[in-house]
Amino acid sequence: MTDPRPPKIVVSIVSHRQASLVQTLLGDLAQHAPDVAICLTANLPEPPPTALLPFTLLTNPHPKGFGENHNAAFQHCDADFFCVLNPDIRLTTNPFPALLDCLSDPQVGLVVPQVTTVQGIPEDNARHFPTLAGLVKKVFGLSDGRIHAPENSPIPIDWAAGMFLMFRADAFRAIRGFDENFFLYYEDVDICVRLWAQHWQVRLCPQTSVIHNAQRDSRRKLRYTLWHLSSMARYFFKYGLLKAPTR
Repeated sequence: MTDPRPPKIVVSIVSHRQASLVQTLLGDLAQHAPDVAICLTANLPEPPPTALLPFTLLTNPHPKGFGENHNAAFQHCDADFFCVLNPDIRLTTNPFPALLDCLSDPQVGLVVPQVTTVQGIPEDNARHFPTLAGLVKKVFGLSDGRIHAPENSPIPIDWAAGMFLMFRADAFRAIRGFDENFFLYYEDVDICVRLWAQHWQVRLCPQTSVIHNAQRDSRRKLRYTLWHLSSMARYFFKYGLLKAPTR
């Protein structure tokens, strides 16, 4: 017998005193995807946003890392699907129907939309696993590690950047979520490695897209640059420099 209930999607958003961005994203969700449930985490003290949609508010007594925040949000969520959204994502349509269609394959544990810049240029949110050779190519401008996908066909990818990640809740639970040893950066690569290792597929769904109004803090602030380098070193220590993980 077919289950008449629509699939439940819980969206996890973490704000780092990004009230304006969060308010805009909540407006986009209210307009385009009003049926999703929202878990909002205030990682730093700030007034709560206007309730355009009902949301669960978590307030941290001290700042937590990316993975720890979303893991904590997942503990409050009873959902079929768990979606990690950065506050600087913008929606112009409802991306969830196409993503749910891709997730109808029970082997798929994580699916992502095509992410574009504000100008409509595709970003590199779908990428090959990092290796030393890949980093050298990136330094010299020979490759940015992205995976180029056909416009209308979902494809398996190595890993997806963390600004928009939609997980099958069972898959997220099975691998125990993000590795909290990564405070910021590379936790998205790591979770995709572990999904593939547990026979869950990661796919890009280019039939739908979202906009990323990128903040790029790691390029402007020393603290973020150091976090980026530290996470990179942790990742390569965990998986090795020369050979990419298998999928």
